Amino acid sequence: MTDPTTDAPRQERTEEEKAKLRRDIRRNYIIIGILFAISAALGLVIYLAQLPPPPHEYDALAKCIAKSGATFYGAFWCPDCMQQKTKFGTGAQYLPYHECANPDRSENRSCTEINVAHYPTWVFADGSRLVGVQNPSTLAQKTGCAMPTST
Repeated sequence: MTDPTTDAPRQERTEEEKAKLRRDIRRNYIIIGILFAISAALGLVIYLAQLPPPPHEYDALAKCIAKSGATFYGAFWCPDCMQQKTKFGTGAQYLPYHECANPDRSENRSCTEINVAHYPTWVFADGSRLVGVQNPSTLAQKTGCAMPTST
């Protein structure tokens, strides 16, 4: 029998070479399976992290944050601002949100005057700031509000 790529006689593999090839193939299938399982698990974790909390779970927390004097500066076009609101679920309506964007997506004067350059920006009663999406627990701690307890 000849090798069609070289027209040279093809040498038969020994049993040892065939066994090694089978082990290598089996090992590759196992590695691919493990990588697939890790990818699927990571995808599930990311998906679940993006889900809003149960309805009304953070309503009281959002109201407390608003009463604390904190302000959430954001823009209607900002995906991180939408993610911040999603973390509060139905409670997002009670957040002390201040819109920084004009209809043409430029920043309005009220935000430029206080140097809000990134969204979301949280400004607290003591003048401190946090920039970026914050977990409800971080905001509760920063404002002295109580986190809801699971039932």
